[in-house]
Amino acid sequence: MSDEPNNGVLVGNWTYRSFLNDPDLSTQFNDLEFGRGTITIQASAMNEFRGAIGGPGWQLQLKGSTTYGNPFTVRFQGTGVVGGEEWIYDYVGYVVRPWPNGIDQRAAIVGSIVRTIPHASGSGGTAPAGVVCSFIAVRQDDPDS
Repeated sequence: MSDEPNNGVLVGNWTYRSFLNDPDLSTQFNDLEFGRGTITIQASAMNEFRGAIGGPGWQLQLKGSTTYGNPFTVRFQGTGVVGGEEWIYDYVGYVVRPWPNGIDQRAAIVGSIVRTIPHASGSGGTAPAGVVCSFIAVRQDDPDS
């Protein structure tokens, strides 16, 4: 990963997974899944963050900011209409620095997500606002290829 002061190191496709923040070690790993999809980060002006996140049946447009430092920080909001209703989620993430002795490393962003407004759940109820989860995003493509 480059130390260049632009979001070019972030541009591309990232595999996104989010997890419920359940501290119970007996909870099965698959039961922790909150969401999954692909984040596509677009080239944008210095300090801006733009892109989209989505999966089967849903997509949100992403808009926010990038702060350069150690680590890089991204803060963005995802908005869109899914199933006829508005969805809004807020994200903060930190770009993980590569290990000097790492083998076959992939760039990663780790962070937190909050559901900003409620929306219908897949089970016929309401997915309430304020639910906080953790996420990881792993680069799918090599920016140097």
